[in-house]
Amino acid sequence: MPKIRTVIADDHEIVRQGLKTLLQNEDCEIIAEYSSGREAVEGVKELKPDVAVIDISMPDLNGVEATQQITKQVPETRVVVLTMHDSEELARKVLEAGARGFVLKSDAVRDLANAVKSVVKGKPFFSGKISEMLLRGYLDGSRKTESEAIPTLTPREREVVQLLAEGKSSKEVASILGTSPATVETQRAKIMQKLDLHSVTDLVRYAIRNHIIEA
Repeated sequence: MPKIRTVIADDHEIVRQGLKTLLQNEDCEIIAEYSSGREAVEGVKELKPDVAVIDISMPDLNGVEATQQITKQVPETRVVVLTMHDSEELARKVLEAGARGFVLKSDAVRDLANAVKSVVKGKPFFSGKISEMLLRGYLDGSRKTESEAIPTLTPREREVVQLLAEGKSSKEVASILGTSPATVETQRAKIMQKLDLHSVTDLVRYAIRNHIIEA
């Protein structure tokens, strides 16, 4: 059996090394490591690995947005998302983004290798606690999540929110996204109006509450 060509994205080197050691012992070849979601997207587009293991909380572009871009631009690469948050709302966002695996970091030693092997065969994999939460949410169909009461942002708007909430200036955001500061300012104003936010502090709170950045 050929080894599973795998890339890892996490902004903590010690975590990447731990994941690498874990997966190399389980028929995986780690062909690249990345420290941000944006690096991961570009790397996956170039290398086209079998599986990308993506941490949910990364600078510049979080794991949900990175997953969405990867699954859209490189559909042959399967994505397994890692997180420390056992949130049903977050699990739904990950699934909507196109991930086929969702593993809690607390379960990584037990579940990550199985998740990678499962998704590469076209089968989804979720940590036990996540599966239970999704099932409860499905059975309780009348319950509305917080996100359903909030206007939906486009993928580009979510990128802008993350970068601004991380403290970057309009000029810095424009440089990262390849656009102009004026365009960023226009997008920022539109986002603030859409979400009924009135300050950068409100924007940061929104980003934390919706798992776009870490607190």
